[in-house]
Order: sequence, then structure tokens, then C-alpha cells
Amino acid sequence: MKKLLFICSQNKLRSPTAEAVFSSEYEGFETDSAGLDRHAEVPLSTEAIQWADIIFVMEKSHKNKLSKNFQPFLKDKKIICLDIPDEYEYMEPALIELLKQKVLPLLKIKK
Repeated sequence: MKKLLFICSQNKLRSPTAEAVFSSEYEGFETDSAGLDRHAEVPLSTEAIQWADIIFVMEKSHKNKLSKNFQPFLKDKKIICLDIPDEYEYMEPALIELLKQKVLPLLKIKK
């Protein structure tokens, strides 16, 4: 069971969408999501980082902030930037399609 952690800023739109899509539509994955901002719905914790096998961030700025604030916990962690801008609503079909386009090949899953 691979553990996937999706991270964005507020944990309101992109990362919770990714968590929902990859937990319900595909087998063999456990998913979680969190936000890097102080006022995120679910703020990122060191426990979440330690739990994850693969960490997906939505933007380069998230990867930078993650590295800056959680460096001691990122040793041997695979961090992938999806380059998905903050311009989608929660569970928006275009966002779901984009997430699948970017994440499925990385997980070696065919659509």
C-alpha cells in the first residue's frame, strides 16, 4: 500500500481534491492531504510527512516552503511538484483531469 500525501497552501481545493480522487478511484493507495499555510484547513504535520511514501506539492513555492520548514523530516522522501496553479475549485472536473494526467504516469497507472 503506497502512501500519497498531497500538499497545497490552504488544503481547501487542490490537495483535498487529489486526496479524494486517488483514495476512491484507485486501489493500492492510502492518501492524505494538508496545507502549508498557518491557517490551512489541515496544517501539514511532521507525522504526515513521516507517514508518506511520496509527497506531491502543487507549486514550486510549496516545495521551497516544505524544504525550508521541514528539512529534517524530508530525508529519503520523494517530493514531486505537479505545477498545478491555484485556479480550480474543489472537485472541478478540469482539476481532476489534470491531476490524473500528471499523477497517474508517476504511479505507473494507465488511465
